[in-house]
Formats: sequence, C-alpha cells, structure tokens
Amino acid sequence: FCQWKSKSSALLTSLSFPVLVTLVVFSLSLPEAACHQLRPVGRTGGAQGRHVRSYTHLQGDIRRRKLFSFQKFFLRIDRNGNVNGTKSKDDPLSILEITSVDVGVVAIKGLNSNYYLAISRKGELYGAVKFGDDCTLKERIQENGYNTYASAKWRNKNRQMFVGINVHGKPMRGKKTRRKNTTTHFLPIMV
Repeated sequence: FCQWKSKSSALLTSLSFPVLVTLVVFSLSLPEAACHQLRPVGRTGGAQGRHVRSYTHLQGDIRRRKLFSFQKFFLRIDRNGNVNGTKSKDDPLSILEITSVDVGVVAIKGLNSNYYLAISRKGELYGAVKFGDDCTLKERIQENGYNTYASAKWRNKNRQMFVGINVHGKPMRGKKTRRKNTTTHFLPIMV
C-alpha cells in the first residue's frame, strides 16, 4: 500500500514539474498583458483611471433666467445700459439670456434691453452694446447653492472681480467684491 503511494507521488511530481514551470511562466506574463489592455489608448502621463470630462456640448447653450440675488433683488440691465437690482419680479428688464461661450464661461445679455452685462477693467458694472472681453464671466456654483459671476478677463491685484448688488440694489465695484461675500451670490431662476 505504501509502495504504490510513493510510486504515484513520484510519477505525479515528475509530470507536474514541467506543468508547474509552464504555469509559472504563463502567470508571470499574464499581469503584464492584462495591464496593457486596461490602459486607455492615447493617454500620456496623469493619474491612471481618471476620466477627463468634456463639456463642449454646453458651448453655445442659451438659458433664459432671472438672477435673484442673496440680497433679494433681481439683477436688471435697463435700456440705457445701467445695471442695478429691482424688487419687482415682473420687471421685463430683469429677464436675461445666459449663453455659454467656453467651459465655465458665460455671457449674460438683457433680453429686452439688448445690452450685455460687463465688468470694466476698473471693476464697474455696465451694459455693453457689443459683446467683448468685458462681457466674459466665469460662472461658479458656491457651497450655498448660489452662483457667482467673475470677470474672466480682468483682475484687481490678482483677485477676481465679481458681479455684485448691495443691500440697496446698487451695483458694487468689482474691486470691493469677494467670492464669499453674499452680495455676489445669485440664484438663476427659470423664466
């Protein structure tokens, strides 16, 4: 009984050694091949597995909105190009068209006044007849759910200048605005 067991184990050992070597060689080559298949094609550098999002489908998107400030004013651009706030929810000059011009960058145009919301180099809010660099605004959603709009072109002492309306409905100078200040926070309300 013991003799048969030793013969079969010797036979098993002699047969399994080449199989074992083949399996080891094969298993060493597998992870490398599997890793090559998992790598995204055309990627160079960067964190592996990270998906780069594309927002090009949002470019040119036009949204009709009213911008309701944290200070309880609707942003309006009048027919003379003046920017201020109104408490009236029915003011036709507070209806705005927000157009995406780039990823995270928008242009805001008064629907009835035909003026673009603009921030000058000095930080003054005004209505521009034609779209230009002053009219490009970075749109960001803040922690409280409100949006902020900062000049994409101009900065003051390396700080962003924001669209803001004070507690009296008057436009704030961009130099005096900050991202965390609620005078710069707006809720886009669908019209």
